Amino acid sequence: MKNLIVLALALFSFQIANAQIKLGLRAGMSTTDISTDQLLMKNSNNVKSFGLSVSEARYGFHAGLVARAQLGRLYIQPELLFNSNSVDYELEDFSDTQTGTRILNDRYQNLDIPVMLGLKLGALRIQGGPVAHMFLNSSSELDDIEGFDLNFDEWTYGYQAGLGLDIGKLMIDVKYEGNFNKLGDQISFDGRSYDFDDRPGKLVASLGITF
Repeated sequence: MKNLIVLALALFSFQIANAQIKLGLRAGMSTTDISTDQLLMKNSNNVKSFGLSVSEARYGFHAGLVARAQLGRLYIQPELLFNSNSVDYELEDFSDTQTGTRILNDRYQNLDIPVMLGLKLGALRIQGGPVAHMFLNSSSELDDIEGFDLNFDEWTYGYQAGLGLDIGKLMIDVKYEGNFNKLGDQISFDGRSYDFDDRPGKLVASLGITF
């Protein structure tokens, strides 16, 4: 069995070495589909302090590099993309009847690494594969609220699937992205961790050019 695995890897490496390689640039945007219930947050005395819900998930933007190794109709396409996203949260303060609710913004940036496996049918492409997100930075107005803390995982994972179209050197892609992590799983209040029930999905559209 070990010899078969080594042989298969050797053959795969040989095929990739003889594949047609293309490099390119890509940029685009994404919309996030989120439907969540309000999170009820309690303080250390177990008293209800805040209610937190998603007000709006804004458009995300990405840009970066793409490479494609093609063998006949099959191809593998790794990408390296800087991705910036923003979510507006609605915070209800139960201890302050005058303030009521506030809209607070959460911005975060990731390095996205999707690896697409695809089938090329003329100009049309069918593709799917895993995507890894490496956390880079965040700026959140929730940090200004006493007791709140944001702890992003260094790595999160998901998957992408969709269609692509090649017109000369131009690449057009529309993909759906699902995530294995729940929205808000980085949020804690008074030492307690919270996350929403929803694992947000994205519709990702991008435009690229190959060299």
